[in-house]
Parts: sequence; structure tokens; C-alpha cells
Amino acid sequence: MTTARESVPHGAGPGRRSADLGPLTTESGAVLPEVRMAYESWGTLDPDGGNAVLVLHALTGDAHVVGPTGPDQPTPGWWDGLIGPGAPLDPARHFVLAANVLGGCRGSTGPSSPAPDGRAWGSRFPRLTVRDQVAAEAMLADRLGITRFAAVLGGSMGGMRALEWGVLHADRIDRVIAVATTAAASADQIAWAAPQLAAIRADPAFLGGDYHGGPAPLTGMAVARQIAHATYRSADELNTRFGRVPQPGEDPATGGRYAVESYLQHHGRKLGTRFDPHSYLVLTEAMNSHDLGRGRGGVRAALGMITAAITVAVVDSDRLYRPAEGAVVATAPTARPLLTITSDHGHDGFLIEADQVAAVVRSAFA
Repeated sequence: MTTARESVPHGAGPGRRSADLGPLTTESGAVLPEVRMAYESWGTLDPDGGNAVLVLHALTGDAHVVGPTGPDQPTPGWWDGLIGPGAPLDPARHFVLAANVLGGCRGSTGPSSPAPDGRAWGSRFPRLTVRDQVAAEAMLADRLGITRFAAVLGGSMGGMRALEWGVLHADRIDRVIAVATTAAASADQIAWAAPQLAAIRADPAFLGGDYHGGPAPLTGMAVARQIAHATYRSADELNTRFGRVPQPGEDPATGGRYAVESYLQHHGRKLGTRFDPHSYLVLTEAMNSHDLGRGRGGVRAALGMITAAITVAVVDSDRLYRPAEGAVVATAPTARPLLTITSDHGHDGFLIEADQVAAVVRSAFA
């Protein structure tokens, strides 16, 4: 079998590739006998490996951090302006690696992937934790010959994994950059996730997770996405943008929709064109598992295990991962002063406020 290191030179341009990494035993004790990870890279790895940067995506993201749509890429890059000439991560200086998360549906092993018997894993796919996902990412780094990262960077779910990298692999990273995230999933965040998971499982097409090859439970996932999207935006933005305005041509008094309802329904339907509902379920449950302090004496003790310099940024209008939660991460002994991204957009500000995010990343390397 051709290894990733043989097939992908470290100076290769962007474009999705994949690597077969061998078996992985999850925290639950389940074994994935062959893990495949899809990834993209930009730049050239220095001989000493000191210029590598790992970028970790959020819930419905993928390895395509920047760049246009393409034949096998239905969406443009999700962190526009982060990577490129003159950008915070410049391929002339950095070797940037981004992988599709374990459990995802954009080329990495997940519930829609074939199991050893050739059928989709479906209901047999094991429950994952954030630590399982980091273990797979570390396997990919090993396969590519990356022994050390100058930085591990992520927002939201990606920020969870960046913090876990800081603890699990403290000896191989220099910087952790955590944006719009938390050290542990709160009861409030798990509560918002609960009806999303229930909506997917309640869709008759879900079939206990064994729908692959037939109709997908897109109605359930559309409802889940509507719930989630309301938490991604701020109340002020929704009120200012939509108010109580009806959808054009409709009258809510006679059964029509408000404009904000149409907006949420659009985003719910849109996700179904590119994302697997079972992956949405697996990844959401992995986010619920996130607790940096689990088995480590609590969050503050775990933060003390991180030897990398930590840069934390919060979004001031974020009602999903509140600024106070980011402030806890910024109490780590190696953390720099907390940075605040000003945005009317709520949690999604970490994707929308490109200039401010660029400033955060530049400051981490200063």
C-alpha cells in the first residue's frame, strides 16, 4: 500500500487527499480496524518540522479551510483569509495541515464509511470522544512525518480538540490557539444538543442508523440544524435582521411564516445537501463528551498540564460558548491575556469576523 508520506510530498498544493492509518481503539474499547483520514495541506514542511500548523474545523466543517468549490468540494473554504500569501498562515513560511475529523463525512472514517464487511458502519459505528478524534489526528501527523507543530488552531469544536492536543501531546506543540470554545461542554450546551439528536433519531428514515444506501433522515437533520443555527447567532442580530417581519407573500396570521422561520428552514435544508445526518449525530455526541478535566483532577488541573503558549479568543455576543467560558481557559498558567472578537453575529462571529480572527492568529505568533 502506498503510504501518505510517499504519495503526498510536503510541498504539494491544496486539494483533498487521504491516508490509511491502521487501527484505532476508542475510549469506549471499540476498535476501528482501519482509519482513513482525509486532509488538505498548504506549504512545505521544513526539514526540522518546526513550521507545521494544524487547523481544526468545527462541527460541519471539513479539511477545506480556504479555496473555491470544486468537483468533490460542494462548499468554499470556511475560514476565508486564514491561509495564503500574506495571510496569518502563509504557505511561504508555514506548512498548514487540516484534516476532516474522525466520524465526519468528507473523506474520513465515519458511520457512512464501509466497515470490513463492505457495508456502511451505520449503527455499528462506535461512540467517539474528542480524545478519540485527537488520537486519529496524531496518527495522521505521525504518518506524514510531522513530529511537532508550531501551533494547533481551532474554533468551536475545533477549539475543543486544540485544547485536548495541548494536554495529550504537550511535548509536540508550541502554541494552542482556541477560539470561541470551552474547556468542558456545559449542561446548557448539552441541553441544546439533546433536541437536535432526538430530531435525527425520531426521523422515520433514520432506521436506527442503518439508512445508508437509502433515503437519509434529512427532515430530522434539518430540524436539528435549525435548533443549532439559532444558537450560532445572537438574539440582537436576529431581532435586528428579521424582527417580526413576515416572509414575503406570506401572512403568519393565516398560517404563513415569519422571515426568521424561513431563514432557519433554509439553513436546515442546505445542510442536507452536503452532510450526513449520522455524522452530525456522532460529532455532536463527541462534543458533549468534551471535558478537559475528566480523569485529570478537574479543568484547572488539566489546564496546568498544557506547556504550550495558549491564545484564547472569545466572541462578545456568543451565547453558545459564552465569553466567561473562554475566560476560564485563559486562566491557564501558559495563557496570554484573553482576546475578544467584537461581533453582532454571535458564535458564528469566529467565522465571519475574518480580520479580527487574523489578528488573533498573528498575535499568537508575535
